Amino acid sequence: MLRTLEKEAVVMQEARRLYGLLHRVSKSQNEKWTLEDCLAAAPYTLAINRFKKEQNAVILAHSYTTPDLVYGVADFRGDSYELALQARESAADTIVFAGVWFMAETAKILNPSKKVLIPAGKAGCSLADSITGEQVRALRAKHPGVPALCYINSSADVKAACDACVTSGNVYDIAQKMPGDKLIFVPDMFMAENIAEELKRRGTPKEIISDGGSCCVHDKFRPSEVKQLRLQYPDIRVLAHPECSLEVCRECDYVGSTKGMLNYVAKSDGKIFGLLTEQGLVNRLEAEHPDKQFVWSCGVCSYMKKNSLINTFGALVEPRPEQVVSVDETIAAQAKKSIEKMFELAQ
Repeated sequence: MLRTLEKEAVVMQEARRLYGLLHRVSKSQNEKWTLEDCLAAAPYTLAINRFKKEQNAVILAHSYTTPDLVYGVADFRGDSYELALQARESAADTIVFAGVWFMAETAKILNPSKKVLIPAGKAGCSLADSITGEQVRALRAKHPGVPALCYINSSADVKAACDACVTSGNVYDIAQKMPGDKLIFVPDMFMAENIAEELKRRGTPKEIISDGGSCCVHDKFRPSEVKQLRLQYPDIRVLAHPECSLEVCRECDYVGSTKGMLNYVAKSDGKIFGLLTEQGLVNRLEAEHPDKQFVWSCGVCSYMKKNSLINTFGALVEPRPEQVVSVDETIAAQAKKSIEKMFELAQ
C-alpha cells in the first residue's frame, strides 16, 4: 500500500510539473491542457525519461509534434535545421526522432553507426512525397550545368540528387551563394516563388526552376485571412512560414522559419501575433510567452501528430520494424554530401 502511494505521489509530482508548462497551451481551438491531461501523460513521461537514460538515448522533437512530447521527454526541440545539428553532434547510442520520416532519415545519414528510431514509423510529408530522386535527375538533365538545391523536407534519394539541401532558415542565403543566374529548387513550389522574390529584393535575381508540391498545412492560408486578422486586431503582427504562397507572404509582417518566428516573437515589443503556421509552433509560443496573445486560425500536420508518448515508449522498449530507420549506403553517402554542403554554406 505504501509503495502504491509512493508511486501515486511521483506520478502526481510529474503531472504538476507538466501542468506548470502546459496549462497555457491549447489542445484545440477552445480548450487548454488540463491537470487531468497531464496526469494521463505522466506515467509515460516518467517511463520514457527513465528508459532513455538506461539506453543512452536522446530524443529530438520537432516543434510541430505534441506539447507532451516537446516539453515532457524531448532533450532537444526545434525545427529541421536545429535538430539536424543536434543529430550530427549527438554522443548518444540511440537517437529517437519525433518527427517525420525524412527527418529521421537525415539523422541516420549523419549517424550511420547509431540506432535511429522514429516513433511514428514511416510518417510521410506532402513535400517529401511530392518528388523522387529520379524526377530530380530528369529535371537536371533538362537544365545541364544549373546547380540544384533541395529543401530539407525531401527524401534521402532527392538529397542525393542535389548539390546541397537547405532549410527555411538558410534557404535565401544559400540560394544567393550558388553560382550562376539560374537555380533548380525542389520540391516546394511556393518556397521557390519566395526565393525568387527575396533574391530580386536583394539585387541578386535568379531564374528559379522548380518542381514538386506544397506543404499540406501552409498551402491552405490565403491573403484574405491576413486582411481579416488586421481588421479584427489593429495592432497584430502577422507571421508566416515561407512554405506559404507568395501572395500570403507579401501581406505579412514577418516571413521566416520556425526558429525565425520564435526569435521574432521573443524580441518583439508587440503583444498580439497572428500565426500562419502549424499548431505545434503556436503551442510552443503559448508556453514560452505567457505575456503575449497568439491568434491562430488553422493548420495541423497529421503526419507530425502521429508521434505520441505511447509510440515513443514503444520505440524505446521494443521498436517495431517500421520504427527502425535505415538508408541505402550508396544513397546515404551522396545525401550526406548534400547535407554537409548545407552546413558549410550556412556558416
